[in-house]
Amino acid sequence: MFMKRDLSADVSDFSPSDAGDVKLPDNANDKTRGANSAINSAAAKELDGPLLRETPALVLSLFTNILPTIYFATSDEKVELLPRSMRKLLKWKKSPVTPIIVKQAMIRSHFTITSDTHQWLLCWGKHMHSPAFRFLLKHQKLNHFPGTFQIGRKDMLWRNLARLRKLFGRQEFGFFPQSFVLPFDLRQLQRVWDQGVGRRRWIAKPPAGARGNGIRVLHKWNQLPKSRPLVVQRYLHKPFLIDGCKFDLRVYVYITSYNPLRIYIFDDGLVRFASCRYSPSTKNLGNRFMHLTNYSVNRHNSAYEVNLDRNACRGHKWALKALWNYLNEQAVDTTSLWEQIKDIVLKTIIVSEAVVNSHMEQFVQHQSSCHELFGFDIMLDEKLKPWLLEVNISPSLHSSSALDINIKGQLIKDLLNLAGIQLPQKKEWQPWNLTENEKAKQSYYLSAFLSEQAVPSLLDSLTPDDVWTLVQAEDELSRCGQFERVFPTVSTVHYLRFLEIPRYYNILLHQWELLYHAARHKGIAFLNNLCKQHFHLDRSDHHHWVEPDDQLSLQNGIESTKLLCETNEAVPQLQAIGSSS
Repeated sequence: MFMKRDLSADVSDFSPSDAGDVKLPDNANDKTRGANSAINSAAAKELDGPLLRETPALVLSLFTNILPTIYFATSDEKVELLPRSMRKLLKWKKSPVTPIIVKQAMIRSHFTITSDTHQWLLCWGKHMHSPAFRFLLKHQKLNHFPGTFQIGRKDMLWRNLARLRKLFGRQEFGFFPQSFVLPFDLRQLQRVWDQGVGRRRWIAKPPAGARGNGIRVLHKWNQLPKSRPLVVQRYLHKPFLIDGCKFDLRVYVYITSYNPLRIYIFDDGLVRFASCRYSPSTKNLGNRFMHLTNYSVNRHNSAYEVNLDRNACRGHKWALKALWNYLNEQAVDTTSLWEQIKDIVLKTIIVSEAVVNSHMEQFVQHQSSCHELFGFDIMLDEKLKPWLLEVNISPSLHSSSALDINIKGQLIKDLLNLAGIQLPQKKEWQPWNLTENEKAKQSYYLSAFLSEQAVPSLLDSLTPDDVWTLVQAEDELSRCGQFERVFPTVSTVHYLRFLEIPRYYNILLHQWELLYHAARHKGIAFLNNLCKQHFHLDRSDHHHWVEPDDQLSLQNGIESTKLLCETNEAVPQLQAIGSSS
């Protein structure tokens, strides 16, 4: 819901009247000034188009006494100007790796580039070493979490997935090929290799490689480099083919928070085709245009055909939605296939959850400072089973065609709106530290969860911190655009058991989903009533949570909440401690 408001005057409930409190550099660097001029010049041509529709600069919250967020647009929109005092705060940090499509989205919202190390709101840059995250301020947003190399490096990804497959079995974690990390697994690989002499193909990849660099398909032991780090996997030699060609799916996954874990998946993506017809013959194993689907490889083939239409099923790159239409015409159950892909995404993200949260606690002052876009590469075998190939923590956003611009432009618009960028404020609008009472409640429920006790619902008596967490989740969900939130949902309680460490906020959000997924407007109305009273900002001690003394008598626990949802009974009225609402 995007609403206009007169921004030319001071708006007391959210206007950053302290705009001058954030000191900007007096003299911009000449290179920075030149970069701003060039980018703004290009953006001006786009914004002056006759068909552009004007949109508000800020997105109002669903809730009273919650700050609005900055609105980001696609190329067919023109974002209104904020007052100058606000507009001068719109700074994004200069980085040589920021994709043009991200720069354009920021320029449409009237951001300007800066080389200043402190006075910026957004940065789209390289992944940093974890200690560097310590310098992020609470109003800044960086496009990475510390520790995501746990799934971004191929060797770490397969190690982590293998660990969970050992714990939970192949039925839950059987979506990735048998993998070996060299040189550590060399003897084990040789034993397995020798069992299938002449019958099996293997693919060798550098652990941190990208764009198809260093990848080889092998079938002889003496072809395998043994003196450098490699990931060696069983080759999926019976892929599902279209027009005789291999292809893979680039699925975009966005994480706004690791604690609580909130995962979104974009409803479109890319399908990348090999540019030569596939043959399993060993004579063709050296043909990279046949065995690799990377655009960066296949674009060098003279036979590569560009596709400019997101609705067309032609050429060597399609939109994901076009593939679903094609498969639907072949009587394929694409709904079930998409659910299988979501399952792969959730379980893969979960293997990184413990390490990332450990790094966040150690190196990041504010949970809201990080967000991250991932590119999942998925391949279908001849039975249409999806297999995970790799996870990219810096997926390419370069736009080489109208198809790329169309899909990635919408992706970035929705991602930046989901990110919830707010203008910096002098007045504190968010509680950062838990009270002792809130810590006691969290400790009680986590202990009960770990001991598998029958416990009352976390929702029976909400604390200010609980309300703040729920408000942020609901507000974020309202801005999701073409993203779908896949964790938490009413059906993802199943995944909590895969998490190495149970977390209070994950349980809180899942119980909220169980209770309100079919009546979300009632939950929003309840929270809004509390926000009107500034309950979510109250740090006083009079909101006192008391440990339940008769657990069995309370009827709003996890199981009873499930029952209420399943039987469509009336949603019970929740209470906030110390509140009469």
